[in-house]
Amino acid sequence: MIKGKLEKIITKLKDIKILVIGDLALDEMIYGATERISREAPVLILQHTHTQYILGGASNAAHNVSRINDGKVSVIGIIGEDYQAQDLKNAFKEANIDCSSLIVDKNRKTITKTRISGSCSHSITQQIVRIDRQTKEALSKETETKVLNAIEELIPKHDAIILSDYHIGTITDNIIQKVVELSKKLNKIVIVDAQKNLERYKNITSMTPNLPDTQKHVGFSLKTKEDFKKAGEIITRQTNTKSILITCGSEGMVVLEDQGKKYTHIPVFNKAEVFDVTGAGDTVTALYTLSLAAGATPVEAAIIGNIAAGIVIKQFGCATTSIEEILNFIPKEIELEY
Repeated sequence: MIKGKLEKIITKLKDIKILVIGDLALDEMIYGATERISREAPVLILQHTHTQYILGGASNAAHNVSRINDGKVSVIGIIGEDYQAQDLKNAFKEANIDCSSLIVDKNRKTITKTRISGSCSHSITQQIVRIDRQTKEALSKETETKVLNAIEELIPKHDAIILSDYHIGTITDNIIQKVVELSKKLNKIVIVDAQKNLERYKNITSMTPNLPDTQKHVGFSLKTKEDFKKAGEIITRQTNTKSILITCGSEGMVVLEDQGKKYTHIPVFNKAEVFDVTGAGDTVTALYTLSLAAGATPVEAAIIGNIAAGIVIKQFGCATTSIEEILNFIPKEIELEY
């Protein structure tokens, strides 16, 4: 019965419109072949072979949504007046994501993580160094006002909102308040993906913290069902969220509802062939949000997110999946622990 219900929900995902607000980032992947050691310093010289641009941070959540709903996704975030801004916009356009509401702030950097990797002729490619470009200072009032205006314009046009907070400064208290107030008025779903300061996000639909961040927030380890329920009660009391999805890596996921009193554990459906977990959390958040907006319960939405994450971790980097792949990977039997 549950498989048939999941199939019906998944087929509806293509019609859901999502707005992603947060720390939009670009992953710049620079590759080269190792040539020799430099005479100038004891460092490798690489002969550049190619550069790849991948949507990272909050941008990856939007990319995962776009692959599912054929581009019915918009983003609100900050870019600078630098060449990385155009690279990010190009990556959005290639991924069929509406980036027309990006806010330009000449005093901030476009969030970019540059990874330089090299390889010898008979060895695997290895990352050598990573360069981060970002501005963590608080938004100026002028930039914040532009973001608030964009939120007021776009929320009515979407079914659900993802607040993706990588704690680089985009999401302010005023932005959270604006999103929550307007979404409540228009009956929109709001999902939060944040690593810390969960208490900032009050009166939202749900949030998707991972296990280490949840444990750090509540101040104790989560090992038993009662531990999870206690954590759910604490976070619900702080935020008044309707449900909490805690991602637990190889141990699957836990959904907490009814102020932490209702506990559901969802196991990992595919523990084999794990290649790279990068971006899997964004995949879960994207599919969880889409599914809730399509009428799924939190547990059903989490199962769909779990299936999608099991697909992308077989791929390298911030990967995405599709409706067809998710439908093909629905397990024949789904055993949940209550």
